[in-house]
Amino acid sequence: MSFILFFILFSSLDSSLSVMKGELAEAERLLHQALRLSHEAGDARAIAYTYSTMANVALMQGQLDNDDNAILEMSLKLASIYAAQKQHKLALAGYEFCILTLEEKIDKQKDLPEDVLPAEEKANTRLLLGMSLDGYARYLLSINQFSVAQKMYEKALQISSDVQGETHPQTVVLLNDLATVLDAQGHYDEAYSYVRRAADLAKETQHPEEHMVLNNLAAILMHKEDFLQAKQVYKEALKQAEQKGDAASVQHIREELAELAKRRKGSK
Repeated sequence: MSFILFFILFSSLDSSLSVMKGELAEAERLLHQALRLSHEAGDARAIAYTYSTMANVALMQGQLDNDDNAILEMSLKLASIYAAQKQHKLALAGYEFCILTLEEKIDKQKDLPEDVLPAEEKANTRLLLGMSLDGYARYLLSINQFSVAQKMYEKALQISSDVQGETHPQTVVLLNDLATVLDAQGHYDEAYSYVRRAADLAKETQHPEEHMVLNNLAAILMHKEDFLQAKQVYKEALKQAEQKGDAASVQHIREELAELAKRRKGSK
């Protein structure tokens, strides 16, 4: 065990003792310190442990219910950590808990008047559901569960469009991601319609990830065997990636251009 992990666990243990003594404010302070150190150390186990303990402290303080957005945000972070660690059962349980709880909460809140529950708070809960659906979809895509990932992306996209608008950066990203999962299933025409819209919006709004959207558009064009158009789009994506200093994207696009050249040669 590293010194940093030992210190984090010691801080968490110390906070637990503070909880037992009723010193909840001190426990919370120690846990925030432990969380900062665990992030600096890049230790996923310590991060997960600390978030879990923070949630328990919050519940003991009587600040939160199980369906409170703050608890659900912690649960979502834990699910993403488990996903990164490839702890499949824990990741799935975490994402599904967040999604089901938020859906039930939204259903209960939908008819409440604004003087009881402000529209902004309702919107924030919907956006948290959108984040949960997006995170779940990305994880499902990574483990090749494409059809379920598609459904999650569609729901997340609808929420982002409704609450934030079609030109919002997150909506553009979700359009692009939905295109990716459709492309992975061989639905090239449908994928193209979404990624084309994402590319148009990215250009219109000067989206910081326009080059990545263009890269996806070019890949889908290549799968549709529109090689000439794919080459033109790849070149524009490469130009933007170089201007933005995105070395990883530059390398990837160059590799894709090489693959495109092979396919064009093989198709003749």
